[in-house]
Amino acid sequence: MKKAEIVAEIVKATGLDKVVVEATVEAIMATIKESMAKGENIYLREFGTFLLKKRAEKTGRNITKGTSMKIPAHFIPAFKPAKEFAAVVKSKVKVK
Repeated sequence: MKKAEIVAEIVKATGLDKVVVEATVEAIMATIKESMAKGENIYLREFGTFLLKKRAEKTGRNITKGTSMKIPAHFIPAFKPAKEFAAVVKSKVKVK
């Protein structure tokens, strides 16, 4: 599902103006990005948690040059769904 489809679903469910919903969705995404860039986790009850995971320093290889290089320790964003959210998905999505 794309962002435009999410906006359309919210407009259909709430009856709000598309421009207002689009601005709200953009503001939510910007707030999540800014908070995570500050090192904060975001907790949304019954939905899940946007959190930062630490990746340890490791040695990587540049295959084209045949050299090794150190990749420094860093944080990456991750999402951990709430139990309720995961249970709904698990019950409705079937393995093909």
